[in-house]
Amino acid sequence: MENISTRQPARLKRRAEFQAMRGGGRFHAAAFVLQARRREDSEPGGDGPRFGFTTTRKIGNAVERNRIRRRLREAVRTLAQGHAQPKYDYVLIARREALAEKFESIVAQLAEGLDHTARLRANPRQRNAHPAKGPKASAANKRQGDM
Repeated sequence: MENISTRQPARLKRRAEFQAMRGGGRFHAAAFVLQARRREDSEPGGDGPRFGFTTTRKIGNAVERNRIRRRLREAVRTLAQGHAQPKYDYVLIARREALAEKFESIVAQLAEGLDHTARLRANPRQRNAHPAKGPKASAANKRQGDM
C-alpha cells in the first residue's frame, strides 16, 4: 500500500497551463518565485493542487538545472499535502540561489509562499495592500497621498 505522503502531486505540463498562470498571484523567495492561481470549475485537473516547474538556461547548465528542479520537486512533495490549496495551480520559477540554499530553507520558503497564497485567497483585496517599493514607486505614492 502506498503512503500518501510519498505521492507526487499532479503536474502542470502543457504550455497553455503555464501561460494561464501569468494572471495569478506571486510570492518572491530567495530560491524561487511562486505563482498561484485558482482553477475554474470548467478547467480539467481534478480537485487537488497541481504544480509546474520552470528552470531557464540562464540559471546554469543542464546538471545544475536538473538538480534545482529535483530539489524543488522534493520540497513540493514534502509540503503539498498540508499547505497547498485544493483546485489551485502553482508554478515554481527557479532561481540560481536554489542550488546553494539549504534544503530546509527551501522547504521553509515554500511553506511561507503557500501560506501567503492562501491568505490572498481569503482576502483578495490584500493583494495590492502594500505600496510599491523603489524610487519610481515612491514618487507615485506621494502623488496618491496628496489627493
